[in-house]
Amino acid sequence: MWEYTGQSRPSFAEEPGVGQESVWDYPRPPALVPCVRHVRVQSGDRVLADTISAFRVLETASPPTYYIPAEDVNLEALMVVPGSSFCEWKGAAIYWALASGGDAIAWSYPEPTEPFAAIRNALGFYPGRVACYVDDERVRSQPGHFYGGWVTDEIVGPVKGEPGTGHW
Repeated sequence: MWEYTGQSRPSFAEEPGVGQESVWDYPRPPALVPCVRHVRVQSGDRVLADTISAFRVLETASPPTYYIPAEDVNLEALMVVPGSSFCEWKGAAIYWALASGGDAIAWSYPEPTEPFAAIRNALGFYPGRVACYVDDERVRSQPGHFYGGWVTDEIVGPVKGEPGTGHW
């Protein structure tokens, strides 16, 4: 079994090409990085979020998770729903659904830990539940039902959530 030591990529990691990032080069604990690319989230034709001021959370073995500042989110289209979870790095999360109802499509951290203070009230969206874009690329969802990472052509893995990765 491979165990992350912070030293190098495991032998099974894909080699990144030009313009690509390996999820195995991301740190643990995770890092919060500003992102000035065009990030957009839609439900059908309705734009839920649109920004060039997102943040990416980069964590070993996971695709980046994008957080969109609340001022760039159409909060009138959303509602807080019951449920919460706890991240050892970011703190307690709450969940959001479309105002018309349904399952959670996003989450946020109203009181994140100090290292993640910049994403206070910013929303992370599940790309398997709504259409998410980085520039003009439609994002694919991270494997598994819990994770909210955004898979794009610029990252290589394998990524956490795929079969056989539960021990990562």
